[in-house]
Amino acid sequence: MTTDTDKKINPPDIPQDSQIIEYHDYFITLKNKKVTSKNLGEKNAELNSFFFEYISGYNISCAYVKKESKKSISFIKVEQFPFAIKIINAANARTSKIFSVKYGSPLQLPIFEYHYGNTRESLIDESHIISFDLCSYDELKFINRVCSKLNAIIKSFFERRNVSLLELTCRFGKFEDKIFLIDDFSPVSIKIAGTIEEKLPDPYKIETAAQMNKYSDFLLKLTNGD
Repeated sequence: MTTDTDKKINPPDIPQDSQIIEYHDYFITLKNKKVTSKNLGEKNAELNSFFFEYISGYNISCAYVKKESKKSISFIKVEQFPFAIKIINAANARTSKIFSVKYGSPLQLPIFEYHYGNTRESLIDESHIISFDLCSYDELKFINRVCSKLNAIIKSFFERRNVSLLELTCRFGKFEDKIFLIDDFSPVSIKIAGTIEEKLPDPYKIETAAQMNKYSDFLLKLTNGD
């Protein structure tokens, strides 16, 4: 399981089939700069714990086990698929440029983008995934169905709070031949547009600790029912 905010794995006191992920107080910007943000680890753990518990009520299989501490969560130790799925609900910079639509305008149907590795030139398609045996055709069909359901659930959660879900990035893994959602519900993964009253930073262009604090605090506020 690899994200910009959870790198430290603590194996000693946990069952063999699980691992503990500790979230750190920094994030990586689009310009590949590491920025320290106070209490970001606690916020990431809180957000992930909330959303994993929330979607488990909709019969989505998650690797999430439980929140272990303020900054850490235990997960089933899966074999991760080497690609991420970006679920896009509004025109991002690439889509806006290619199709000459307004940046941020809602899409009629969500776009699924597959990304291999962690470089900016990581965009692949379904034929790459099958040709290079990143997963089987049936596994990809299942992952796509889960992504569609997950997007509907999370999008509805935000819409009920008058907020638009622009984009969500997720990853999957296998344990004992079963596929699980493994991450991620961090401010880096969840991109939303706030209300007129709440002027949020552009989630695609968060470069400073102050911007990240404001954005992550707003996400937490939504999960707390405020």
